Amino acid sequence: MRKIKDGVIKENPLVVLMLGLCSTMAISTTFEKSLLLGFAVFLVLTLSNVVVSLLKKWIGKSVVTPSLILIIGTLVTILELLLSTFVKPLYDAFGIYLSLIVVNCIILGRALLVAMKEGVKESFIDGVGIGLGYLLSISVFGLVREILGSGTITIVDATKNIVGQEIILTLFDGKYFPISIFVSPAGAFLVAGFLLGIIGTWKERKHETR
Repeated sequence: MRKIKDGVIKENPLVVLMLGLCSTMAISTTFEKSLLLGFAVFLVLTLSNVVVSLLKKWIGKSVVTPSLILIIGTLVTILELLLSTFVKPLYDAFGIYLSLIVVNCIILGRALLVAMKEGVKESFIDGVGIGLGYLLSISVFGLVREILGSGTITIVDATKNIVGQEIILTLFDGKYFPISIFVSPAGAFLVAGFLLGIIGTWKERKHETR
């Protein structure tokens, strides 16, 4: 349990380790897409950790990185095939960034640092912790951007074919909100700086109170 908590808080890949920011900036224009990309990374990260841990004895030292990319790429390809078959709108919404999970530094890094050295159980727990950390942080990131930039919270849009209807909550319909810059590339950096500033201040104050 402590390892999972560390993955969510102390080793959070987005807001602490500052990894995986490229896909976060590009995808997190709505809460739904952020949540679903986070879940996709969570699945691939956890499964790749387990598979790499199981196969590490047969991976030669000279081909470690290509082997890990091959394993991760296979899992991502399976995920792409499933999404393109059953949830095509979501597959289209992710675009190239779904394929880029293959070279996501979070997944490759945990495979190298943990799965190649630890047992299956430890690798699984690490994948769950880091995956949950990414899932929660990118979801918050997308939620803040969508609320400020669109004045909505998209719960179901790209996946509306599954439940039969879209669910988009409208929060602002006034003169000053929403502020569209927050769903633009520039707004992504503004929100990132804002969130990281809050977290940095909280950590500093927590350290001072000890």
